[in-house]
Amino acid sequence: MTFRLASLAAAAALFVSPALADTTLRITLQLPMASHLGQNLLMFKEEVEANSDMKIEIYDSAQLYRDSEVPEAVGAGEIEMGVASLTRYVGEIPAVDLFYMPFVLNTEEKVRAAVAPDSPVRGPIDAAIEQTGSHVLWWQAYGGAVLLSKGEPLRKPEDMEGKKARVFGKWLGEWVDTLEGAPTMISGSEQFLAYQRGTVDLGMTGVSGVVSRKLWDVMDTITVLNFADIEFIVVINQDVWGDLTDEQRVVLTTAARNAETDVRDYMSEFEAGAFKQAEENGMTVYYPTDEEIEAWRAASAPVIDAWLEEAGPLGQQILDAAQKF
Repeated sequence: MTFRLASLAAAAALFVSPALADTTLRITLQLPMASHLGQNLLMFKEEVEANSDMKIEIYDSAQLYRDSEVPEAVGAGEIEMGVASLTRYVGEIPAVDLFYMPFVLNTEEKVRAAVAPDSPVRGPIDAAIEQTGSHVLWWQAYGGAVLLSKGEPLRKPEDMEGKKARVFGKWLGEWVDTLEGAPTMISGSEQFLAYQRGTVDLGMTGVSGVVSRKLWDVMDTITVLNFADIEFIVVINQDVWGDLTDEQRVVLTTAARNAETDVRDYMSEFEAGAFKQAEENGMTVYYPTDEEIEAWRAASAPVIDAWLEEAGPLGQQILDAAQKF
């Protein structure tokens, strides 16, 4: 913990007041509690409750809302807090799908630079989300997107042709469409059944999702293409945030910063182990060659041009910033 975080934590402990009593914040999460995002929320809950009289209730596994419903539910005040994939804001803020622009943020170093608080990429995105009725508390790393298949890895763009592919974002769908596949939007909590029933031929998720959902039971091959980065964000309703005391906001902000640092560092270490765990459960993990990746990159280029037309000045602004990393 940095000196600043330590100071904030100390301040939170010293200035707890009676006004903190009877404040309960519910959080909706689409993933299981055993997932690394669930455990990250638990870390946040424990710190908040240790430093205040606030109570945090976590509703995992889409008990209350599916991922696609979280932005509206939190923004409208139907629930105090929620965890949503960043791409769920693409309808109102097309620029958020910078993270799904093929091969733009394709290394951990670039991703860390982009998601740092107040970075020239994240700062404008957080500000735009404020306009939807939600305040961003922290970002949760979910790792790079991988492709799932049965029998054979996806070695070249042509392998996508004519295949039905599960996607979880508009522009990931556009990417599949550009490669002449058939994108099908399927919630993370519903993808296991989609693979099991053959609703789609190909999958798309983070490797942590492969582990937490045991997708090796329904798919047998992972292609590690590093074409997109998956980010989740934890948001709180803007009115709820405004009604909290200064002391409460200090507690929540400090816990959020600690949770964000922990989950990103954890994810960096976790991915290597997750691929090994997938192999131990019978999956083949395929790493494309440099030549194969260049073929994918070239075939994917039209997606970025199309996205910029919708993302407008904000999209251009953060793309330019990302390309400097």
